[in-house]
Amino acid sequence: MSETTSKGAELLDRAVLARVGNLPLCARRAMIGSVSGRHRSPHRGSSVEFAEYRSYVPGDDLRRLDWRAYGRSDRFYVKEFEADTNLRLVLVVDASGSMKYAGEQGRGTRTKLDVARSLSAVLAQIALRQSDAAGLWVADDADRRNRIPPRRKPSHLRAILAELASLEPEGSTSLVETLHLAAEQEQRRALFVVISDLFAPPEELKGAFQHLAYRNHDVAVFHLLDRDELEFRFDRPTRFVDPEGGATIVADPSTVARKYLAALKRYRDALDEVVRTADLDHHEVLLDADLGQVVADFLTGRAGSGARS
Repeated sequence: MSETTSKGAELLDRAVLARVGNLPLCARRAMIGSVSGRHRSPHRGSSVEFAEYRSYVPGDDLRRLDWRAYGRSDRFYVKEFEADTNLRLVLVVDASGSMKYAGEQGRGTRTKLDVARSLSAVLAQIALRQSDAAGLWVADDADRRNRIPPRRKPSHLRAILAELASLEPEGSTSLVETLHLAAEQEQRRALFVVISDLFAPPEELKGAFQHLAYRNHDVAVFHLLDRDELEFRFDRPTRFVDPEGGATIVADPSTVARKYLAALKRYRDALDEVVRTADLDHHEVLLDADLGQVVADFLTGRAGSGARS
């Protein structure tokens, strides 16, 4: 076993997997898969859940004729049922420089990318465990977008874990460009799970997420944040470094805190608007959060939402 493969296997947090048990990963939108499965499809089939009647046309299966409806209306109607299909999970992991952040207030050494790796590994395992497909896009330097197409084979998990283990956070973000590219290249409907700190202008994020929605993809976002970013609890002059190549600033927090928090509020308000207009399943995740609870809440919420076309 190679070192990368070994590190990939370590990404599967057994405590998190034990916490979520056998909770299913469900889609909010109707899926189109290649095999029969547990998820709602926009196509009609022969599962046990009745969908609707339609008028008989020559060539229809006579076994689906509803003779009671014929007796009431003297017209032939065919019963249609919901067709179930398999889900395609597409993970989009941000590996830009800002994802190396781990906080400054002594709460631990888990970086944003560490959290992204753990969440991705667990969700891929859950999808493959329920015979669905899982794939991966990496959003890092614009010249190095890596893609692992969705596959259903259990052995496919090793490829995803190995890629996650090999990631190094560096360079500027290409999340917006990656989402647009993925929206075009993933031709069949999928559940996109985007894991990022969303360091991009909200208006650009809005366009990318709406592109995914236009292509009939279901989109969930894990927005990774540290308490430092939300509360700005720095109490002495601090050197602030842009990990994506911008300027370095030395500032007294007492003189910039008010402006920072005001700018943060504007950003979060704009992001809330993106969430509403793009119909995102949005989850803020702090770096010190219990990831087992995060995943359990995500799965439980989706299981109760129901699929729509």
